[in-house]
This record gives sequence, C-alpha cells and structure tokens, in this order.
Amino acid sequence: MRAILVILLAIKFVFCIEILRLSEFKDQNVSGWLMSEKFDGVRAYWDGRNLLSRNGKILNAPSEFTAYLPPFELDGELFSNRGEFEKIQSVVMDKTPDVNAWKEIKFYVFDVPGAQGGLLKRLEKLENFLLKNPAYQLRIKVIKQIIIKDNAEPDAFLNDVIKRGGEGVVVREPNVPYERNRSQNALKLKKFHDAECETIAINNGNGKYKNLMGSVTCKDLKSGKIFKIGSGFSDAVRANPPKIGEIITYKFQNLTANGLPRFPVFLRIRKD
Repeated sequence: MRAILVILLAIKFVFCIEILRLSEFKDQNVSGWLMSEKFDGVRAYWDGRNLLSRNGKILNAPSEFTAYLPPFELDGELFSNRGEFEKIQSVVMDKTPDVNAWKEIKFYVFDVPGAQGGLLKRLEKLENFLLKNPAYQLRIKVIKQIIIKDNAEPDAFLNDVIKRGGEGVVVREPNVPYERNRSQNALKLKKFHDAECETIAINNGNGKYKNLMGSVTCKDLKSGKIFKIGSGFSDAVRANPPKIGEIITYKFQNLTANGLPRFPVFLRIRKD
C-alpha cells in the first residue's frame, strides 16, 4: 500500500511540474489569437488543494490565502505590483509564511487547466465561479485577454505595457486545449530574450568593484554554453553574490554566431 502511495505521489509531482511553458514569438501570424500582459510574478499552479511552484514544490501559502482559491485547477502568476518581483519572490518562497505580507499578493490567472473548450471558455468557468462567490475576488484576478486583429497589435501593446513598467506580452491560440509543456500555441513577446544559467564561478571585480564581485561565469541550462555576466548587478548583489550552483535568470539581445548570448544582463537569482 505504501509503495502505491509513493508511486501516486510521484505521478502527481510529474503532472504538476509539466505546466504550460512559453515559446518565443518570431513573427508568426497571430491574427485572431489572444494577447495579455505577461506579469512579472512567481509562476504558480493551484491543483485544487495545494499551491505549487513551476517545479512542483508546495508553496507555503497561508490558509488565509488558499481559503479563497476554488476547488479546481488554476494556472497563473502570484503578483502584487509591477517592479516588485524580488519582494514577491521573498514573500512567496518564505518557508514560514508572513500572513500580512501575503495580503498584498493576488493570484493572476491565465488558464483553468481542467476546464473544457478553448481559452476563453475555460476562463469563463472561473469568471462564473467568482460571480457566484465574490469574496474569492479578494485573492483572484482573471488576466484580461484581448483579441488580436493583426500582427502590428502585439508590438504596440508591448510598447504600452513597457511604458507602464510591465515586463512583456503573451499571445495565445484561443482554440486549443490546455497544454502541459512548451507550446507553439503560447508565445512570449519581449524587447529582450531571457534565459537561465547555472553559476559555476565568481570573478573578482576591479576599480570601484574592488573587493566585490565583478562578474559571474555561468553555464546556460539549455545550450550548455559557458559565458560571463558582468552587468545588471546591484551593489548589494555584488557584495553577496550568487552561490555556486544557483540558477540565474538573465536577459540578452540575441545570439552570436557561436551561440553565445550577446550583452547578457543579470536579472535575478531563481529561488524555486
């Protein structure tokens, strides 16, 4: 019996981490698709009982928060305000949840995985639930989806989002079912590309960064390419640099002929 339970838990774990992942927008024809702001929060999956990180770890959200989540699955971002990612991550990843800090967090939902039909139909299930249970709106926001008329619209929308301090835009094919892996039917649009790498060395700084970290050497998680990141770090991060083995999120303009990121810039240390 115990062995069966372990197997079931393992299956549940794999199921949970295979949440929808975005592909890059590369001028595909997206007329008739849906677009929405890409909120720079912490990705989360509500399985009806537990709030999970994108890697399937249970997030220690207080009961005061989860009590206002419905008895069905949701996929979205834990978010407060633009430009507050580090603050959001600190609150959400804290093993001992701060009830007062969690009061500023809301679950911005962009899909209802267990519902039937296309994206708008799936979101309708949540919208109807919120109409019948208005108290749940204290914690849940449904991300607005906008129908795209032509390929010029997402770029104009992106510029508007960035002016307001946002991160980017997501465009999605409205008629496909929810997908649990990287999809060409859900595309992210940003001014910069972003990626993740593993820290493999810390390099000392010079000049004004003497006695501080100057750069990190890291290994891209997908390509395996090794390169340095020397910009984007605050003085506080340079004084307390990423640890060897920690995962860094960085942005870059494009790739060189050798497949290396051009002008990589540190964004944050991934905590999940």
